[in-house]
Order: sequence, then C-alpha cells, then structure tokens
Amino acid sequence: MAQLFFKYGAMNSGKSIEIIKVAHNYEEQGKSVLLFTSGLDDRDQVGSISSRIGFKRPAIPVFDATDIYKTVAEYQPLPHCVLVDEAQFLSKKHILQLARIVDDCHIPVMCFGLKNDFRNELFAGSKYLLIYADKLEEMKTICWFCEHKATMNLRIDGDGHPVYTGNQIQIGGNESYYPVCRHCYNHPPID
Repeated sequence: MAQLFFKYGAMNSGKSIEIIKVAHNYEEQGKSVLLFTSGLDDRDQVGSISSRIGFKRPAIPVFDATDIYKTVAEYQPLPHCVLVDEAQFLSKKHILQLARIVDDCHIPVMCFGLKNDFRNELFAGSKYLLIYADKLEEMKTICWFCEHKATMNLRIDGDGHPVYTGNQIQIGGNESYYPVCRHCYNHPPID
C-alpha cells in the first residue's frame, strides 16, 4: 500500500544522499522514479539534488505554480515512486498534491527536508507533512560542537556569529548553518 513519508533531520543529516540512494535502489530494479526538489534551492543549480559528498541528480524543480499531481499523473507509464528533496520549502497545496498522488495514484511518495528553521519555527512544507504524512522518520546527525544529537539549525553570519532573527529562508550550507543540539543552540561555543 502506498504511503506518504516525511524523513526529516537537521542540516548535515544525510537527507540528499538518502534520496539519491533510494532513487538508485528503485532504478537498479528497473523501477522508475520521479525526483522533485524546491525551485528555491539554487546552491548547485535549480533542479538539482546535490549531496555534500559529491553525488548529484537532476530533479524537477517545484515552484509556487507547479502542480506536482498533474506532473506525476501525466507521466507515462506512471512512476513506481515519487521522491521530493527540500520538502520544507513546499506549500500546503503541494503537500496536498503529494497526498493525492498516494491516495489516487497509489504511488509511494517520500519527502525529505528540514523540520524547523533557524528560529525553531516550522517551515510550511514541514508543518503540513507532519499533519498529512503516513510515516515520519527522523534522520539523525550529531551536534557541530558536542556529541549530542542535533535537532536544530544554527544560522551563522559571515563572521561565524550566531543569528537568531531574519528571513526564514536563506539558502546555504556549512558556511551559513550548523546542525546543533538544544544546549549549543542556546549557548553556542563560538567566539
């Protein structure tokens, strides 16, 4: 039975490499997949899923006007699985479209993304995935500063100082964010 999955984790928890691995496993068995990613993520290039260890895959970029359900339903033959990276940037309507793919097309959908932003607020896509997903799975990583599990994302400025206010979305990697535990988020050992 097809289900809607949300696999979430802090920065550096291996979300993008996991989605590439899942796609490879399906394709190795001769099963097709459709990969999507947020059109906001332009770190490598728009429409690309890139892992920090160097693997990358092309993906269909999702913008506000994108109808994911229509894109999948018109793909023939229908894919065996739909994979979505950077799902935190999706809107409620996109999450409802993904749920419809599961319910109406009977295709499993696996979404990967951050749960909370650098202010510890939910992203819109994450909020609605937490509501509508059939299965939730935390992808774990360790704190940048200690050995505890990282559950938060600490934004840093160009001088390496913590930032706790500002726009929710700022695309970046290790130069902009650290995965941290709650203690190190509140008391970062940064000079």
